[in-house]
Amino acid sequence: MPKVSLDMPSELVEDLKIHVGDAKKFVSLADAIRTACRKLLDQLDEIDNRHGRGNA
Repeated sequence: MPKVSLDMPSELVEDLKIHVGDAKKFVSLADAIRTACRKLLDQLDEIDNRHGRGNA
């Protein structure tokens, strides 16, 4: 799996960390970011489909 490095505002990281850990929604910060990216891509696919644009 390729690794990606990015800069992110600390406020965003802190907000994400609220949802990471034992008995929370995500097991790691990376898991939270991957899940968010997948959800965004699904939403963009839905928008493209509504506008008659096929997936590239």
